[in-house]
Amino acid sequence: MRKVAICAPATPLKREYAQAAGRLASDEFPELALHFHEQCFVEEGHFAGSDDRRLAALLDCANDASNDAVWFAKGGYGSNRIAAQFLEKAGDAAKNKLFLGYSDCGTLLGALYRAGIGTPIHAPMPVDIKREGGEAAIRRVLAYMSGNPDGLEPSLTDRPVAAFNLYTLAMLVGTPFMPDLTGHEILIEEVGEYEYAIDRLLFHVTAQIGDIAGIRLGEVTAVPENDRPFGASAQEIVEDWCRRSGIPYLGRAEVGHSSANKIVPFGLEGRTLRA
Repeated sequence: MRKVAICAPATPLKREYAQAAGRLASDEFPELALHFHEQCFVEEGHFAGSDDRRLAALLDCANDASNDAVWFAKGGYGSNRIAAQFLEKAGDAAKNKLFLGYSDCGTLLGALYRAGIGTPIHAPMPVDIKREGGEAAIRRVLAYMSGNPDGLEPSLTDRPVAAFNLYTLAMLVGTPFMPDLTGHEILIEEVGEYEYAIDRLLFHVTAQIGDIAGIRLGEVTAVPENDRPFGASAQEIVEDWCRRSGIPYLGRAEVGHSSANKIVPFGLEGRTLRA
């Protein structure tokens, strides 16, 4: 049986979503044992507990040798605040684990990838069960952890890859947690940002990202309506900044803040798991 530990490095998860994901796992994937750390449900201001409490829960999950995977329960701002301490205290047991999540938790995925700790994987999180079609997203991840690769991003090639929320990636570049993505295909997605903000983020990212193999654009959802049209779609914005920076634009990807979000193991590892 593969044991999956779940914690919330950023914001809290509603217990009803944990219960729904747990029922789905027990009904359809008996080879997996999901354990939701009680910290997932703690509320302290914006966060799922204080920095110290969130860090302790993450370390509990990562440093327990009996766990095969650490699944981040939910995004929302906050994982960056504990990333440095986590890398300092992550033990040998963390090096053999899968770490799964996306959105704000891309900060931790990037930091893990840079440090060579475990297998970081962009993937839906338990909170996604609340979305329309959310059970399919949860089922995709549970199947992947059971050894079924059908939920992988279909655009994966023989080149290494990484996937990020664009805003999270923009905040990550230039920090001690930014991995070397030379030669990688970078998949980006965004939610809830104005088109002009997407343009500004790409101005920053494309100037800092280095010698990458190219950019693929995932979903851009919940774009607010500005007081005047920006004049370019998200795809046109990405294509423009790729032209300006000399980065190849590689087309679209199936990642983003929706139940269609696909699984992207960082690098070349993790595309096939043993059942």
